[in-house]
Amino acid sequence: MRRRTGRHTGRIRTACATLVLATALLAPLPQAAAEEPAPVADHCLNQGQSQCADILPPGQNGNATLADILAHRVFGTRPGHSSDQLGRYGSLVGGYGGLTDAKLTEFFNDASFGVQAGQAESVTSPRPDVTITRDRKTGVPHIKGTTRYGTEFGAGYAAAQDRLWMMDLFRHIGRGELTSFAGGALANQGMEQQFWPQAPYTEADYEAQIARIRSTEGARGEQAMADAQAYVDGINAYRQQSKDGRYFPGEYVLTGHIDSITNAGEIQPFRLTDLIVIASVVGGQFGGGGGGEVQAALSLLAAQQKYGVVEGTRVWESFRQRNDPEAVLTVHDGSSFPYAQKPANPRGTALPDPGSVRPEQLVYDRTGSAVTGAKAPVRAPANLRPAQGMYDDGVLPPGALDPKRGMSNALLVSGAHTASGHPVAVFGPQTGYFAPQLLMLQELQGPGISARGVAFAGVGMYVQMGRGQDYAWSATSAAQDITDTYAVELCHDDTHYLYRGTCTAMEKLEKRNSWKPTVADGTAAGSYRMQVWRTKYGIVTHRATVAGKPVAYTSLRSTYRHEADSIIGFQMLNDPSYVRDASSFQQAVHHIDYAFNWFYADSRTTAYYNSGMNPVRASGIDPALPVKAEQPYEWQGFDPAANTAAYTPFAQHPRSSGQDYYISWNNRQAADYNTAGFGFGSVHRGDLLDDRVAKLVADGGVTRASLTRAMAEAGLTDLRGEQLLPELLRILRSSPVTDPRLNTAIQQLDSWRAAGSQRKETSPGSHTYGHADAVRIMDAWWPLLVEAEFRPGLGDDLYRSLTASIAVDESPAAHHGPAGGHSGSAFQYGWWGFTDKDLRQVLGEQVGGPLAKTYCGGGQLTACRDALLTTLGQAVARPATEVYPGDDTCGAGDQWCADALVHRPLGGITHPAVHWQNRPTYQQVVEFPSHRP
Repeated sequence: MRRRTGRHTGRIRTACATLVLATALLAPLPQAAAEEPAPVADHCLNQGQSQCADILPPGQNGNATLADILAHRVFGTRPGHSSDQLGRYGSLVGGYGGLTDAKLTEFFNDASFGVQAGQAESVTSPRPDVTITRDRKTGVPHIKGTTRYGTEFGAGYAAAQDRLWMMDLFRHIGRGELTSFAGGALANQGMEQQFWPQAPYTEADYEAQIARIRSTEGARGEQAMADAQAYVDGINAYRQQSKDGRYFPGEYVLTGHIDSITNAGEIQPFRLTDLIVIASVVGGQFGGGGGGEVQAALSLLAAQQKYGVVEGTRVWESFRQRNDPEAVLTVHDGSSFPYAQKPANPRGTALPDPGSVRPEQLVYDRTGSAVTGAKAPVRAPANLRPAQGMYDDGVLPPGALDPKRGMSNALLVSGAHTASGHPVAVFGPQTGYFAPQLLMLQELQGPGISARGVAFAGVGMYVQMGRGQDYAWSATSAAQDITDTYAVELCHDDTHYLYRGTCTAMEKLEKRNSWKPTVADGTAAGSYRMQVWRTKYGIVTHRATVAGKPVAYTSLRSTYRHEADSIIGFQMLNDPSYVRDASSFQQAVHHIDYAFNWFYADSRTTAYYNSGMNPVRASGIDPALPVKAEQPYEWQGFDPAANTAAYTPFAQHPRSSGQDYYISWNNRQAADYNTAGFGFGSVHRGDLLDDRVAKLVADGGVTRASLTRAMAEAGLTDLRGEQLLPELLRILRSSPVTDPRLNTAIQQLDSWRAAGSQRKETSPGSHTYGHADAVRIMDAWWPLLVEAEFRPGLGDDLYRSLTASIAVDESPAAHHGPAGGHSGSAFQYGWWGFTDKDLRQVLGEQVGGPLAKTYCGGGQLTACRDALLTTLGQAVARPATEVYPGDDTCGAGDQWCADALVHRPLGGITHPAVHWQNRPTYQQVVEFPSHRP
């Protein structure tokens, strides 16, 4: 592992001296004596033992004072509860094989309600009507209020205790003001450029969302906004107390907002609109779906240019795989839920003229640069070197929150197939690996609220995924299409367009940012301006011509201007009087507008529901491609004033109760329910779960431990090795392999396949993979074999265009996508299904939903084999130092480290890398033995 050098003895002495001063100045207020409020009903207990568990690495505590940060840099210490869940999370890799129900708490937290007698670490009462009790083992806040206001105030207060700095970051990210707040590093610029154009709201837009909830959601809407205001009040109470007491997060000093000596400066108060900002970031990141129609159109045009319109369209559709009959489904009982299907006779499609598309410019008037420059005089400790990896490239790496990234998964088995006769669930969301985590654990108990689980920091009025008194729920990101691209015809100039026959001015929205040098990132002063144009059909993303006429392509998302509306559904999920069974659960999540797959388990049944504001499109519209911005092609009932339309009703959303089992790993939901984008074909990482859970169900007697083992095993398995390697080996061995070097490689790959195709250490802590050579060969071979298989037949232009729509590879070690490596998620997007179908076509097998043509070797087995052998030889020759080139975390050639999970610092505390797992960030293991009457 490469380490930065240059921390000299003199710097350490200076930092140590500063540490003594900072410790004295920033000492936290004393806590009250530990007492535990009376417990509430908990139906997860079985003879006094909890059957609910959860885990959220690295730890609950996400705030660090300046003294904490200095101590971490000098001595390697970390604040309490900032890293105490990382070891248990990471150790499941070596421990899942011998897992039993009794051993689950070695790898997960006890997720019971309340804190056991004698296990309270602290109890605080920021108001007389609420107590916040933190347990000794994890420091999770158990918030109990005697009034509704007090409960929500306590939730905000506890959130600020654990995530104040992060919440401040995200309200600035959402407003497109991160550089002005945290410095002008390129990564910070990238973050605000990624998120602000998706929701470039004015303050009036934020206020309008609040007013809409109050005016359209009745009593629940009023209560939601009252809860949100109490939550904000709690945040502000801690914000002011920590500032006055000088135990606020040290990052405020490092970014120049507060003077470390005089305490001059301010942490800006939080407002209700800040919660809407954060909700916009979270909803846009994890609950969106669709878009990408311009790139889809470009790949379609490339196919038509090569093959002609009719045949090119047929070829393109075979790669688009809108409703592939071989795709793994969450609802597999034969139910059909038609949505976003290809019309027999499309109308209104607006394909660009070839060569006319250009992306809309976002950044203007840039001055300065995000490189090390002279630092302005900031009152921070002398010679302080910030935490490695945090500020050198900005607060967040570019694309760290990649909207096409996620590995949330769910495994549920009905009671008919479990050992106890009660359903078992192992499920959780994947929100990436950050320090501190984007999510935070909490328990809320108060009038009308009873839940434990996680919420995104800054919008934690309610538990968003977790458990109630006798039920648990979770979600995975769905991919149904709730975003469309419209081609608006321009008139007069580039900033006016036709809206229902009238030439209408676009709305210009700007964000001007400037930054000064800070101790945190060491960048030179600079500034720039972001600019977007907003139309009644959404935000302009591209310019082009269609049939010779100039147009602007716009992106219109159904949840635009409605990111906060989903608060009603979350309120219902936390209300024990509302959710009492699977049916009421489905009704609750129907009120959540984001595109999510929702899962439920209680002692009697399991259930599933796909939420989202699915717009009802005009007849004949092809949602996979851009559409003319004309009234006949608009969403039905479309009103641009508040971006409202007609939406598909409850009955048309994929849903199910009591199915033998459910799995989800961001795969297709149900038959005829078309997902947005490419890659939902015959091989998907959902197959890794489906195959294992189906076998458990067939054998019967499923337990929490056995279902967890299935999840863990799938999370260490290379999809290519399990699903594609058998076909590759059949072709390679269709004739004798005479080259000894290639024959050895084939034997290594086959031995790895026979052993389970895992990317796993030989023993815990060895940092060396079993079958390491086979893993290296596959990592090097896959992109080479895919190109050799498809590019000759598709041609350069079409191959490039299709790979722009869906990347070829997403192995753990590949620094794929804008987020780079170490992000955990793997095998979500790739050419797995295309390769599978093509190879089976070469082998002469029956293929459902085949590709329009056979590509490998032009469809000839011998030629295909030759191409595979050639690329295999190239892969074998590539040394590990080239396959795993190294980065700021790993040295070149370090295979284990190239895969490893790295918690990207959002503050001054860092954590060690841990073994790769393709696994949710937060995860629950639940089995309820009883239910309320």
